[in-house]
Amino acid sequence: MADMNHSQETSALSTKRPEVGSKSPSGLTSIALKGLFLITSFYTLYFARALIMPLVLAFLLTLLLRPVVRGLKRLKIPEWAGAALVLLVLLSITSYGVLKLSRPAADWMEKVPESLSKIEVKVTFLRKSLETLDRAAEGLKKIARMGEEKRPEVEIKRPALADTVLSGTQEFFAKASVILILLYFLLASGDLFLNKMVKVFLGLDRKKEIVKIVRTVEKQISKYLFTVMVINVFMGVSLGLSMYLIDMPNAVLWGVMAGFLVFLPYLGPLVGIAIVTLVASLTFDGLGRIVLAPAIYLALEAIQGQIITPMVLGMRLALNPVAIFVWLIFWGWMWGVVGALLAVPMLMVFKILCDHIPRLTPIGEFLGR
Repeated sequence: MADMNHSQETSALSTKRPEVGSKSPSGLTSIALKGLFLITSFYTLYFARALIMPLVLAFLLTLLLRPVVRGLKRLKIPEWAGAALVLLVLLSITSYGVLKLSRPAADWMEKVPESLSKIEVKVTFLRKSLETLDRAAEGLKKIARMGEEKRPEVEIKRPALADTVLSGTQEFFAKASVILILLYFLLASGDLFLNKMVKVFLGLDRKKEIVKIVRTVEKQISKYLFTVMVINVFMGVSLGLSMYLIDMPNAVLWGVMAGFLVFLPYLGPLVGIAIVTLVASLTFDGLGRIVLAPAIYLALEAIQGQIITPMVLGMRLALNPVAIFVWLIFWGWMWGVVGALLAVPMLMVFKILCDHIPRLTPIGEFLGR
């Protein structure tokens, strides 16, 4: 009788035991919910980019400028006044730079078709091949038009660059206003959000741990953003000064361009070198002077990317090149040029957060070198 009961219990346990490699219904449901959450997040980030992009930019600027506001607070300046002072200085510098550089940039953009024609004239060894291709194309057009009635040609006029720029002015100022207002409230609020978050957790030990983690993460992110900004300014000043010494027109414009393109690893230098080469081809006649401008850009970019940045940031804040490239393509696809410029700072912020959250530590290790 006991043997019979034992065999029945064994058979019951064997029927309840899940097979190896099988997934329970609850596990499949969890995976499906996570997949739906991921798809919904991508959908929201893409279609709500007009709202989310200003928020992300304001958050990054807050991390960059908050140490300045705290420094002013130590000088007995209230946080609301310190935030207003910092934003006033930032807005003044940005407005002055935009006013100084907008006219030369617009002039160069308007001259692009004419510039390409001039480059075609200068490159004499390609002209014969181009003329041959033109004659062949004309012959094909004549053959294609044989037997057809002559139809009136309709010329479609494209809007000028000035009209395109003016059409986006209203949207630009709206987003800039949102960023400035949100940035002011984030800087003026001080530790309000941190205090609110700490109150959620019970226990003194847990509160101290949360405060320590938040302070450490904020300090590292602010240090990284400030360091990257200094490196970008160094790159822009170096290139602008170099272009000025070789008599390139609008040297300040190309320096500012190079400083912003540092935010685009791999792709930014290629775009900058191509633009500098185009301008040099229009400015100089000798091949040596034309090649000198992109060669200087390439040398400065190599020094910045291979020596200065690794030496200043250190290996702890170094990122995986594959992760950078995939992240750059992803945010460029999601948010366009602005997303590509914000991609690397966002990736570094995410890595620093992962390094300080135990469950996300493997992700932080994967993102690093």
